[in-house]
Amino acid sequence: MASLDPPPPSAPAPATGADPLAGLRLALAEAAAELHGAPATVELRLDRPKRPEFGDFSSNAPLLLAAGLDEQPRAVAERLGEALGRRLGPDLDRHEVAGPGFVNLFLSDRFWRSALSAVAEAGRNFGSGVAGTDAERMLVEFVSANPTGPLTVAAARHAAYGDSLCRILAFAGHAVEREYYVNDAGGQIRRFGESLAARARGQAPPEDGYHGAYVGELAARIAGAAKLDPDELAARGIELMLETVRATLERFRVHFDRFFSERSLHSGGAIERALELLSDGEHVYASEGATWLRTSVLGDDKDRVLRRSSGELTYFAADVAYHADKLSRGPDRVIDVLGADHHGHVARMQAAWQALGGAPDGLELLIMQLVNLTEGGRRVAMSKREGEFVTLDELIDDIGLDAARWFLLQRSHDTTLDLDLALAREQTQENPVYYVQYAHARIAAILRRAGEERLGAAARAELAAGGAPLHASERALVRSLLEFPAEIVTSAVRRAPHRLTAYALELAQGFSAFYRDCRVVGAEEEGGDEAFRIALSRSVQATLARCLDLLGVEAPESM
Repeated sequence: MASLDPPPPSAPAPATGADPLAGLRLALAEAAAELHGAPATVELRLDRPKRPEFGDFSSNAPLLLAAGLDEQPRAVAERLGEALGRRLGPDLDRHEVAGPGFVNLFLSDRFWRSALSAVAEAGRNFGSGVAGTDAERMLVEFVSANPTGPLTVAAARHAAYGDSLCRILAFAGHAVEREYYVNDAGGQIRRFGESLAARARGQAPPEDGYHGAYVGELAARIAGAAKLDPDELAARGIELMLETVRATLERFRVHFDRFFSERSLHSGGAIERALELLSDGEHVYASEGATWLRTSVLGDDKDRVLRRSSGELTYFAADVAYHADKLSRGPDRVIDVLGADHHGHVARMQAAWQALGGAPDGLELLIMQLVNLTEGGRRVAMSKREGEFVTLDELIDDIGLDAARWFLLQRSHDTTLDLDLALAREQTQENPVYYVQYAHARIAAILRRAGEERLGAAARAELAAGGAPLHASERALVRSLLEFPAEIVTSAVRRAPHRLTAYALELAQGFSAFYRDCRVVGAEEEGGDEAFRIALSRSVQATLARCLDLLGVEAPESM
């Protein structure tokens, strides 16, 4: 079973170098440079054709190179294929020129065998450390839901996304620290205290307060609540609420390195120090009795108030101080995962970051879109203030932890997500998380059936050496495996964990096709290579387990 614990911030994944496709891409670049007389200035791509008769990989490089060479693209494609043949040698079976100027590559069994050998040797580290010299020290803040109620499904999407993103970034080689910003100051906290006071005295909360049943339950847990003032009740209520939040997050396999209190910014003088820092940089000015930050010169649509004419500090002032604290810790990059209602926050916070001295590209603000639960074709309403919401704990109890993680991650964070509860509950192969987990468990069963002697022989076998001709399903499955490092690169760079749900499902489907077409244990009886097929199965199992781990989902050995 794959580990579900995220790597610690100080231990980014090591680079493995086990990426045979990187060598193929390098050969393409070198062949293009040979034709062009210098490295190509355009991006040369290797794509997987939709139809197998078009080769294992195809490139439009001839079309891009033709203009600079003043030749017809098909002629360039022929010369490029020949140049690739000289570099790849016996790894390239043949090349074909297709269409207006594509070169299609058909790789030999020798290539696929050598590629699988590299993957098997890398083991659980296959695909790790792909950030290489671009690795950064990152501070990622996510969830940060107000501590005035249980975590809802909306916060659950933030938790699943932020946690999976951190896992992917760490696996890629970055040093990652995770942080939760506790909004324990301001008007909403005062209203929370007033709501607790009202419930403790048997009264209805204020109209703009919190009305959920949990408020009364929380008040009942506070000794002498009826005699405490709202501020004291708010402080005690937040303490108890945070205990619940932490427990729910741990249950959801989400770990934080730090919970940062907004209140500490006020009590510790951090806001005043941040305002002084901004004043020294001439970014602050007074107008109409208020203190303003000159954000309009740094990309915002207007300047923003830091301190009102009444002397009251704004929420923005606290946000500025919080980011000044983040900047002082010296990360290479800060990532904030924000709610769908924070679009207007992006430009002003980017401006404040630069005013504080931060690099323009050193702060990323990612906007999460909403999540809707659907049941029988209708949406389940959620409102923490009114008490009509579904909690994360209730979601886990309903569909299970693994399904909750998977379904919350299967769409890009910047698109609205409709979570189909009926599908998520299914224990069939129509449910994608069940399908992928079943593929992992099926491989485990195959390997158990093979036994230690066969597994040992496969581990000692020279996979790159010659053997029985490979079946098309074997080659297709190795090719899918080889795409994993690139998926890690893309998922990390685009901050896109959802890509791994699609990749894992495709890899599981590829294994199903392979297992349908190719016998694993006793492969020699049908003219196959048992050692190769066992090694292939083990590598697929390890990669599925890694995908599931990066998504925070269990990889079961049996189902």
